[in-house]
Amino acid sequence: MPTPARTAFAIIVLSVIGSTHTTTTSPVRINKCCEKFEVVYDGKCTVAATVNATVWKPEFIGRKGERNVQVDNYRFVIGLPDCGTKQKFTIYEYHDSYDKLILFPDGQLRHLILRHDHNKVQGSVGNYLDEDYIDAGDSNVLQYDYAQGLYCMDRAIGSGGEGGGELMEGLIAKVCSPKEEIHWTDSDVMLRKIINPICHGLAMIILLVVSIIYFVLPTLRDLVGNMVTTITMCLIVSQAADLVRIFTEFSNHVSFLIADLFFYVSLLGAFFWLNALGYYIWKMFRTRNVFLRVSDGRKYCWYSAYAWGCTGTMAAIAVFAHFFLDLPGSNNSIGSSSNGAESQHATRESFFEGQENISWLGIAVFFTPIAFIIIVNIFFFVTTLRFINRMHTYGRIHHKLRCSFVMFTLIFATMSVAWLFLILSWLHFDGLLYMHIIANALQAPCILYICVLRQKHVTFLVKSCFRDQAPQTTEWGDEMTYMNGGDY
Repeated sequence: MPTPARTAFAIIVLSVIGSTHTTTTSPVRINKCCEKFEVVYDGKCTVAATVNATVWKPEFIGRKGERNVQVDNYRFVIGLPDCGTKQKFTIYEYHDSYDKLILFPDGQLRHLILRHDHNKVQGSVGNYLDEDYIDAGDSNVLQYDYAQGLYCMDRAIGSGGEGGGELMEGLIAKVCSPKEEIHWTDSDVMLRKIINPICHGLAMIILLVVSIIYFVLPTLRDLVGNMVTTITMCLIVSQAADLVRIFTEFSNHVSFLIADLFFYVSLLGAFFWLNALGYYIWKMFRTRNVFLRVSDGRKYCWYSAYAWGCTGTMAAIAVFAHFFLDLPGSNNSIGSSSNGAESQHATRESFFEGQENISWLGIAVFFTPIAFIIIVNIFFFVTTLRFINRMHTYGRIHHKLRCSFVMFTLIFATMSVAWLFLILSWLHFDGLLYMHIIANALQAPCILYICVLRQKHVTFLVKSCFRDQAPQTTEWGDEMTYMNGGDY
């Protein structure tokens, strides 16, 4: 007859054995993007039998690089990862790619990014799985780990295009942006993620004040005033779009693409309108009769057709070049790399669909016209300045045109400097990026000073709004209304 002590001991042993058995038989969850019988064909889930492909079978690799680790008890979890507010990236591994996808026996995924010649490391991926080797500060490899539920894997097959080329096979993984520890006290993070967005917000407010002043005051709503209002509105849109591109972790590739389009289109539109302003001033100085009875409204329609027509045409060409003419593997935007350089490594795609940002070719289509506009505006500046220097006497109208010419010159210099620092910030040097942030922050206050504070007649009109007598509304503009006021 068993004693109570023996009975208790037997119960404990059985419970331990049962718990051990339960632990060892718990299946490892593997996240698969498509159904068990499907593969990713040209970016879409397709039944494997219809494309003569085999379904994906996970290949497990040990932490030290051991290949073909046997994991018999695993189960698939079908579906895309739920990233929430995080950004979702697509990674491809194929022959001779710089991206390596490592699936560990515990279901965790590691993404290796090899920065040097991958042929030298073929067959020796285990060296890059050695934690001591990676922590030693090797600059030739980057790694990101994704827990279960933050990724999905599958076999990827590309049809080779409309020409019926050779099929391209590889692995695909859709992952959530790796959560990195952010120290808000770090000076770099504060400048990029706090000070830079605040400066964008202040810039939009300042530019909005300038546009309201030139739109509300009747005597400033001439052709030059309407052009200044349009330029400031374009800059407001570009500032708002650039603000969206700063926070890379709270969006996805669709919003990045739309933000890039708004940013580049509005910036290009601002430069085309600046070119129209320079041409108008240049033409008026060369015209013998400055009292040509053509209404400012009709002239504004003509210049609108030029500015928006050219902007829309170049935007359409840039979008077409981005989706149809860009080279494979070069579809990562350089415009947003300064805001999230680390997360850009996870977007390296070499085939299939998935262009997240405006490509190099698309940006070139946007920025090449701006370079030519700057050259043309320099011509307007030089020739107009020579004409002004040859003038000995000029009336009130020419005096106003001279003030508009000075305003155009200062706005042109401010926008050109900001555009130049924007290009330099793409060189991935922190110093150039900081200079771009400073130049962008100073652009709006400079425009406020040039268009409002520097001009006495504009400040006079603004002050008159807060007095008992509002400015008079006449078709001759403020230069005739306040001719004897001494505030022009």
